[in-house]
Amino acid sequence: MLTTGRSAAETGLDAAALKPAECDVSRALDLPFETITVDYEGREHLPDDDTLARLAREKELRLTTPVRAAGFDPLGDDALDADLPEDVRRVAVAGHPAYLTDDERGKAVAPRLRAAVERDPTAWVGTEGVERAALATGATQFELLSRSTERDLKALRAAGFDGELAVYAPTVLTDDEDAVLDAVGAYAARRGPVARALPEDAATDATASGRAREVLSKAVRDYALVGRPAEVGERVADLKAAGADLVVGYPARGLEEFGG
Repeated sequence: MLTTGRSAAETGLDAAALKPAECDVSRALDLPFETITVDYEGREHLPDDDTLARLAREKELRLTTPVRAAGFDPLGDDALDADLPEDVRRVAVAGHPAYLTDDERGKAVAPRLRAAVERDPTAWVGTEGVERAALATGATQFELLSRSTERDLKALRAAGFDGELAVYAPTVLTDDEDAVLDAVGAYAARRGPVARALPEDAATDATASGRAREVLSKAVRDYALVGRPAEVGERVADLKAAGADLVVGYPARGLEEFGG
């Protein structure tokens, strides 16, 4: 199913997240969202400055910057960060270990997140694995959707956190179960509780059956936004009612899913 911009609007999503290893990020100009985030997938996939500058002129553009990675370290080598076009905003994150060297993985995260936010007070801060350090910055918290997200959002608001809260979620705009599992089954299977519940060596895509399929069908709805646009819109509305200010969707089946 191809999704028009009108259908994408039904989702209530505030922004789209793009992976430069998967697509030409300049196509974000065709998406019906004012805000775009670009994930970091290694230096070899970092979009060039001309592309970033063009996007930033037309959209609110946020680039994921791993604070432990050479080139983005606010307490060390920050050459890549310093050379970013002026209008590019940041999502400061600890950085996925797959994209870091052994030396980078050993760097302290908390002081680097603080330094990144001091340098760019408009930055969002990714919370995955570093929740307390992220919260301590006081910046917009960028949460990864999980089965506890709504509860966590409510708890943060009840505790008096009045800063912005944003939620990131892989998104699949169909209710075709095989298509959903092909798109985000493997992603959900990597989450700890799901991995423990799955039978050993179980398939994690549309070929999953029996107990594995039962587990995955529940898990993809815990860790991703799944369903027809209006159904996703209901889930987004629930997240916002729980305290989220922004919900950012990653089109797990390609940009066409969002009308791009």
